[in-house]
Amino acid sequence: MPRKGSMGRRVLLGVLFGVVVYAGIVLWIDFEDFRAALRGFPKTLVPVACGLSFANYLIRFVKWQRYLTLLDIPLKRGTSFLIYLAGFSMGVTPGKMGEVFKSWMIRRVTGVRIHKSAPIVIAERYTDLLGYLILVAIGGIASQPEYQWVFWATLGLCAVGLALAGSETFSRLVRKAVSRTPYFWRLASRVEGSFESTRILLSPREIVLPTLLSVVSWGCECTAFWLIADGMTPTVDFPFLYAVFAYAFSAVAGAVAIVFPGGLVITEGSLGTLTRRKLEELGGMVLEEARSVAAGATLVARLCTLWFGVLVGVVATMIFQSRYGAIDMAEEE
Repeated sequence: MPRKGSMGRRVLLGVLFGVVVYAGIVLWIDFEDFRAALRGFPKTLVPVACGLSFANYLIRFVKWQRYLTLLDIPLKRGTSFLIYLAGFSMGVTPGKMGEVFKSWMIRRVTGVRIHKSAPIVIAERYTDLLGYLILVAIGGIASQPEYQWVFWATLGLCAVGLALAGSETFSRLVRKAVSRTPYFWRLASRVEGSFESTRILLSPREIVLPTLLSVVSWGCECTAFWLIADGMTPTVDFPFLYAVFAYAFSAVAGAVAIVFPGGLVITEGSLGTLTRRKLEELGGMVLEEARSVAAGATLVARLCTLWFGVLVGVVATMIFQSRYGAIDMAEEE
């Protein structure tokens, strides 16, 4: 279990990793073309993109509230929203699973045990992934045959994951394995409790609405990327549906590569490559120019989405701790 203070270290390490990644991208491309792309970019689009990101958070908050209701976790709406936003501070942890930090905050306010609420993060990530896959399909995966294997493989993994999450036989096997493992045997009852919460959250009738909310919410960020990419290329019109496909597909790639915090490297590399290819096709740009413009669009988009979310999360965490005290993630349940 994480030690006290590990939350801040994880965020800091994620930020430092992001700085290294983005510095590497800038060094790799033609810096003068990169500067030219940024100079011509309408800076007024930055608050618009951040606003669309925040709209994403507001829409997904409906899903968060639904999950709290399903698990019978009592939270005042204002406190619930604060905890929900604080989770974004962990957006630069592998698979964003550091957002389980929200469970410690819930326990601080309500006393609800962590293993009961932690599956909310799993349900959030699962329905977000399904939402992304729908956006990939809407954006035009049918016209991108070289990437279809990623789409179908991820969809297959989602189906397998849903089957396992809903299987009482599988949960009993996991519980039995944990109960026979030295030291971890004491966690067996909590494992069963977590599976019970997961089965409630990912029951077939509870999949559709959260997934549709994810489609609309992440569609806001796809729109933010489209505005940024189009703003970087004033001489051509960047296709909206292609922007939806590129952004959603890159997010899927980053989510599948769970070991990379916040999808860093994988998401940027995928989004930059897809954008560069479209720019070469649309505007007849040479490789160096298209690469620089694509890198500029990718970095600005990620600053207005991922890193804006981390900033919002850090502020929300500070407000929460000023009201309820510091969170010690090393405390036993």
